Amino acid sequence: MVFSSALFLFYFLPLVLTLYYAWSHPRWRTGLLAVMSYCFYGWANPPWALIMFASTMVDYCCGIALIRLAKLQRDSNGRWPIIAADVPRTRPMKLVLCLSLVSNLALLAFFKYFDFGAETINTIAQSLGSTAVVPLLHIALPVGISFYTFQSMSYAIDVYRGEARPMTNFIDFHCFEALFPQLVAGPIVRYQDISEQLVHRTHTFEKFARGIAFLSCGLAKKILVANPMGYIADGAFNAHELATIDAWCGVVAYAFQIYFDFSGYSDMAVGLGLMFGFLFIKNFDSPYRATSITDFWRRWHISLSTWLRDYLYIPLGGNRHGPLRTYFNLMAVMLLGGLWHGASWNYVIWGGLHGGMLAFERAQGRDGIYRRLPDPLRIAITFAIVCIGWVFFRAPTLGGALSYCGALFGGGSDSLRAAVARGAMYTPYHLCMLAIAALLVWGAPQTWLFTRRLSPPRVAFCMTLFVLSLLFMWTQTANPFLYFQF
Repeated sequence: MVFSSALFLFYFLPLVLTLYYAWSHPRWRTGLLAVMSYCFYGWANPPWALIMFASTMVDYCCGIALIRLAKLQRDSNGRWPIIAADVPRTRPMKLVLCLSLVSNLALLAFFKYFDFGAETINTIAQSLGSTAVVPLLHIALPVGISFYTFQSMSYAIDVYRGEARPMTNFIDFHCFEALFPQLVAGPIVRYQDISEQLVHRTHTFEKFARGIAFLSCGLAKKILVANPMGYIADGAFNAHELATIDAWCGVVAYAFQIYFDFSGYSDMAVGLGLMFGFLFIKNFDSPYRATSITDFWRRWHISLSTWLRDYLYIPLGGNRHGPLRTYFNLMAVMLLGGLWHGASWNYVIWGGLHGGMLAFERAQGRDGIYRRLPDPLRIAITFAIVCIGWVFFRAPTLGGALSYCGALFGGGSDSLRAAVARGAMYTPYHLCMLAIAALLVWGAPQTWLFTRRLSPPRVAFCMTLFVLSLLFMWTQTANPFLYFQF
């Protein structure tokens, strides 16, 4: 079930809101959200909900086991305490933490990387003249598994580190893990940021109204902007021959598509959370206005970049062991971040490109030539580098990505086939939407700022966007969110 569908907007969401506000008891409300979140997730494929339930049970039990092994008692309110820094982390506690990490990573590896690993082994074996092959399973990837496994791991790690207290209530923990607004495409919500909200959260008219505004803006980003950009990008990436200018136009359109698609989903997730009393983190901060790749990763998919920083980069040593180790850590984190997005060498190259740029910028320091350029030029260079990376993100094969990059840098064609592709891409409507997308990216205020104070004109604007989005939604045959595949 996707947010940009009639099933969700006209049936599921009104039903959940009605039942939620019909009950005043917080526990009943949290329980309702947990149950309905499992229904939301398992709607298309019920076994996926069973997989998530099993993963949740493992981490819930691991949290309880950690606190019991630390030999701590509940307080007068029945809550478990935080494991203090002076409490020894014993071998059994470390084994429990490993159980949580291994179970989540094994689940992710099996569904996401088994066939990729098997194909790689088979290719190497065949190149060496061997006939032995590893069979491919062709198992459907559960939607959002990369998000909820990372979210679940953060719980066990935070409890072990003493940064969060274990969840006492079984239902509350399932609500944290399965909460449908951010379940399948983020933002990745950390347990320590939402644990108190699961027990005590406020519901106000202002919060609900801002949630509707977020939902309207996010839906408009997806339906009115991302989908038309996808039309241009598909025309470019599916073309067999392209002129250089058309190749750049296609990858810029894809850059706009993935941004408005993903940030639109995040806006909708934040808005839905507000409607149920939750405050989620900001996941995008105008990333295409970044003046460097380092700045880009402070602005793009913030919940993932901070997760990788706190749970991978810093444990690897961060920048505490000299320049070479820092560069290695940056590269390793981004390569793994690329693999997190998908089981393909294209994603590895995408991660390697960003990791290499992060290391390069760190080596340049504050006095590097790149940092001394004027901001508009730095923004343009950064955006161009990001677009080159998006080629590997979008192209279905490595060969296709390399061919497209060749077209970007002068290897394009002005043949009849390229002219046909150009004619399909450049309709007046889609060119107009491309210009509007550029204005929004570099000139419009962020949704977070726009919805902070809802004056009557802004309310009217949001309602207009919502109605237009619904009208256009009925005319579009498919509205899948790009990040559902991750």
